[in-house]
Amino acid sequence: MSSSKATFGNFELYTIETGDFKLDGGAMFGVVPKTLWSRGITADDKNRIPMTMRCLLIRSEATGRIYLIDNGVGTKFDDKMSKIYQVDFSTKELLSSLKEHGFTPDDITDIIFTHLHFDHCGGTTYFDENGKLQHTFPNATYHVTRKHWETAIAPNAREKASFLAENIGPLMETERLNLVGDPVEYEKGLTSVVVNGHTLGQQLPKIDHGGRSLVFTADLLPTHVHVPLPWVMGYDMYPAQTLEEKKEFMDRAADENWFLYLEHDIQQEIIQIERDDHKYKVSNTLTLNEL
Repeated sequence: MSSSKATFGNFELYTIETGDFKLDGGAMFGVVPKTLWSRGITADDKNRIPMTMRCLLIRSEATGRIYLIDNGVGTKFDDKMSKIYQVDFSTKELLSSLKEHGFTPDDITDIIFTHLHFDHCGGTTYFDENGKLQHTFPNATYHVTRKHWETAIAPNAREKASFLAENIGPLMETERLNLVGDPVEYEKGLTSVVVNGHTLGQQLPKIDHGGRSLVFTADLLPTHVHVPLPWVMGYDMYPAQTLEEKKEFMDRAADENWFLYLEHDIQQEIIQIERDDHKYKVSNTLTLNEL
């Protein structure tokens, strides 16, 4: 396993690879026909596409804080769930990735959750040898938008399967949960863009320095194949709202040459986009090392 790192203003950035998994290709692309999306990503015999869970660690030189954005699916799945989602830790794993960059779970001061679907927050806790849930990051404050927290603890029937009790319960019980508003500023140069189409209150962390911006796109833009505006996931709770938010986001990303950090793209880590005859296309691909 080899992860990337970069310096971005007062921030040191580290790619944290937490594992691979698979999701249904049709669900990942909604109403887009397979004949179109399969040109960019290949499905297996069960129509599942390969995805990764690529998180981002941010060390602030200004404050000394060490932020981790999301933490993957974790290790709490039983054999049945692991098989369904084809969870693979053979080459990528949360603790190993942290160690590769010289960090331990105890070092993390803040965890910024984009949202609390199981593939974004499962690594927060683990089962010990007695089957008891333990917190992986004992010194971290957990940051979730208030709007999303209210959704996670009382989800609708369609979204309920994404919020697992073993993930949400320990957050409800801890005193280290910090509910943030909209907009969010964690410190100078580190903010979040909040969007509500995929799930209410999803936050996309944004790092700014010297006129350049890096945005952690989470599930607004899960892969580079999702760049076309109408290519919206079937998993989105409010797809029409996603369309509006995505257009505004993509316009800014193209106008301001944002670097877009892709959480789920197994092929590309960071992309930039441009307009092409009122549409969008990838103009550049790179890794954190090349930022």
